[in-house]
Amino acid sequence: LTKSDTALRLDSLGLVNIADLDSTIAVSLLYATSGNFTGEVLYDDLTEAYLHPEAAKALVKAQALLKADHPGYTLNIYDATRTMSVQRKMWDLVKGTSKNIYVSNPSRGGGLHNYGLAVDISILDTATNMPLPMGTEVDHLGQEAHITHEAQLVKNGVLTPQEKENRELLRKVMRGAGFRALHSDWWHF
Repeated sequence: LTKSDTALRLDSLGLVNIADLDSTIAVSLLYATSGNFTGEVLYDDLTEAYLHPEAAKALVKAQALLKADHPGYTLNIYDATRTMSVQRKMWDLVKGTSKNIYVSNPSRGGGLHNYGLAVDISILDTATNMPLPMGTEVDHLGQEAHITHEAQLVKNGVLTPQEKENRELLRKVMRGAGFRALHSDWWHF
């Protein structure tokens, strides 16, 4: 299998293709499709999820924690290492708007995604091959995606109790493996 130029560059930086460590973790890179907040394909030659070796090891641990309690579930990666050129395209769409809090400014060094230290992730039910409902799409830029007021979101009928439980399960396994949650995006660790 030939690797893309981007994959070869990420390899050369010492980043790890997560499939090489654990092929049971699903990968559905959101920005390799136009079904994301930008409406554009941003990864035209990347289908693999690359992470810093320490983050990759932690993700394998999170998968083991999830599988221990829920053998029918698997982690599903929507984004991992992101090139700075893609970061610039995302930033250009949100700069000067209220949505700019959701995207790291590349002129300030970008964010943890740009160094292979962040992952956008959810849980897939392997029986149905469908993601567990979490209340919003993975890159929803709005209050409904925040983790700080989930009880209120349930009370207001914005989230269902099951969606809140699913988010809590994701946080439990990710935190158990050493990741930290981002308050504005339930999927970002």
